[in-house]
Amino acid sequence: MAAIKQLAAVTRSGIGKGASRSVRREGRVPGVVYGGGEKPEPISVDFKDLHKLIYSGHFLTTIFELDVEGRKQRVLPRDYQLDVVSDTPLHVDFFRLKAGSRVRIAVPVHVVNREASPGLKKGGAVNLVLHSVDLLAPAEAIPESITIDLTGLDFHDSVHISDLVLPEGCKPADMRTNYTVVTVVPPTVFTEEAPVAAAATTAAAPGAPAAGATPGAAAPAGAPGAAAPAKGAAAPAKGAAPAPAKK
Repeated sequence: MAAIKQLAAVTRSGIGKGASRSVRREGRVPGVVYGGGEKPEPISVDFKDLHKLIYSGHFLTTIFELDVEGRKQRVLPRDYQLDVVSDTPLHVDFFRLKAGSRVRIAVPVHVVNREASPGLKKGGAVNLVLHSVDLLAPAEAIPESITIDLTGLDFHDSVHISDLVLPEGCKPADMRTNYTVVTVVPPTVFTEEAPVAAAATTAAAPGAPAAGATPGAAAPAGAPGAAAPAKGAAAPAKGAAPAPAKK
């Protein structure tokens, strides 16, 4: 069963934005207690106390004994509002817990015996598909967490909602779907791609013979690497006959 914590509160008469701002200026946070067959009751709690409780974790799954000016009642936080800039609490809602009633609550999931899992011994990892499970639980016996034993789980082995050992009086809130809660996955293997041949992607260097060219063959005119005519050489006259070959 979840631990019960103490929290003091006082009633507040005013409602609305103006009254809420006035409460915050006094260092308190406005809130409301509802449910349990009774009418909603406006309250306020100490800002520092609420801020610490919210940021210590598991606030929405913790049962509180709320002391409203000497009147004690068990409540469960249902929602809270934070400032969008400073992330400080602006408002909080509590739900009354009456004996014999049932509440829907998200219960955190914890795993144990990692060292007894063959899959983890071989380098696998735990994939926590659901970090919490929605349960219908008795108001006076809300579980603090759900524990899953990893003993014997190998690669691709999974634990579903139907496999969970739930506390007495608790059952899944959604009975229609057998959700996967935890699975053991093998290690990820990365395969290195073969390098592409450099000749297929790299352009030929300037002056190098083209592929398939005969060694020693003269480069065509205007081609990269072709020899330039000698400086000062006279160009043949227009219409002149070619010079006779030397014997």
